[in-house]
Amino acid sequence: MAVRRLVVDLVVSAAGFPEPFTVEVHQHSSGTATDGVADEAVRLSVHVADGDPERRRPPVVFCHGFPELAYSWRHQLTAVADAGFTAVAPDQRGYGASSRPADIGAYRMDRLCGDLVGILDHLDAERAVLVGHDWGGFVAWAMPVLHPERCAGVVGVCTPYLPFPTTDLLRALFGEDERMYMLWFQEPGVAESVLDPRARMVFEKLLRGGVEPERLEALRSGSDTPIDANPFLHLEALDPIGPQVVEPGEVDHYATVFERTGFAGGINWYRNIDANAAAFPGLGTTPLHLPTLMLSAAWDPALRPELAAGMPELCDDLEMHIVERAGHWVQQEDPATVNRLLVDWLHRRFG
Repeated sequence: MAVRRLVVDLVVSAAGFPEPFTVEVHQHSSGTATDGVADEAVRLSVHVADGDPERRRPPVVFCHGFPELAYSWRHQLTAVADAGFTAVAPDQRGYGASSRPADIGAYRMDRLCGDLVGILDHLDAERAVLVGHDWGGFVAWAMPVLHPERCAGVVGVCTPYLPFPTTDLLRALFGEDERMYMLWFQEPGVAESVLDPRARMVFEKLLRGGVEPERLEALRSGSDTPIDANPFLHLEALDPIGPQVVEPGEVDHYATVFERTGFAGGINWYRNIDANAAAFPGLGTTPLHLPTLMLSAAWDPALRPELAAGMPELCDDLEMHIVERAGHWVQQEDPATVNRLLVDWLHRRFG
C-alpha cells in the first residue's frame, strides 16, 4: 500500500463519547498482491477524545472486535484522554458508519492494518499505541509485523499474540462446521440470514459477563453431545448464564446500528482467515521488540488466559495481567480495572 487519499470532516469532543469524523483511505495494492481485489476508497468513521492536542505522546488507537463498534471503547476513550493521551477509536471497515465493501478480499489483514495507517496519516502521527480486543486484537498485533515503523506499543485485551487458527485446524478440533461459529461463518449469506433479522437478540443474549469455569464445566458435564462453539446459530434457544454487562440503552445502540448495517462486514473478516495465514505467515510468530501489554480476562471462555502462555518467548518487553472474575467483554464488564491497568502502563512507558 503506497498511496492513501484522506478526506476529513472533523468534529472532536473530549467529553462523553465523542462525535465521529470521517477519514477516506484509498489503498493501492503492492505489485506482489494477488488477491484480485480492486482498489477502493474506504470511508472510516473515527471517534477521538483528545487529551494531548500538542501531540507530546503517541496517540492510543483502539481496535474493536466482533460484533462490536468503536462504541465498545466508550469507557476507555475518556479515561485515556483524561490521562493526557489522544484516544482514537474507529468503526473499522465493515462496521457501523464506516464503509462496508462487498468484496470479501477487501477485509484481508493488510487492508485492515492499512486503514489504521491511514488514520495515523490524518492525525500526523508517526507512531501509535495500538489497543485491540477480540478480532481487533489480531489487527493490533499485526501492526508491528506489517508496519513496525508506525507502532510505539501494542496492548492485547483478551487477544494474545498468536497465529489466528486456520479452517483446517478448526475442523480438526470441532468437526462439523455448524459446531464452530468461525467455520459456520465461511459460506457467504448463511450466517447473515440468521443474524441480520435478530440483531437485538444477538446483543441481549451474548453481551454477558464472565461465569466461573467450574460452573460452565458442570453445565457441560451432563451432556453427551460434542462441544458446541457456535452460540449464534440457535439464538432463540440460547439460555444466557452470565449477567448482562451493558445497560438497556447501550443494547439499544448496538441493536439500532446492526439492524441498519447487518453483520456481513464483520463476518467477512473471518472469511479471510486462511488467506491471511497464506499471505502473512509471520503474524503471531514474528518476535516483537517494542513495549507490549497483555490484559487477559480470567473467565473468558473464548480467549482463555492460558492462550497467552507463549507470549514471553515472542515479546521481549512484555507486561501481563489477568482481570479477575471477568469474561470476554472485559472492557465493558470491568472498565475500572481495565482503565487502571492501561493508564498506569501508558504513563510508565509513554508519559
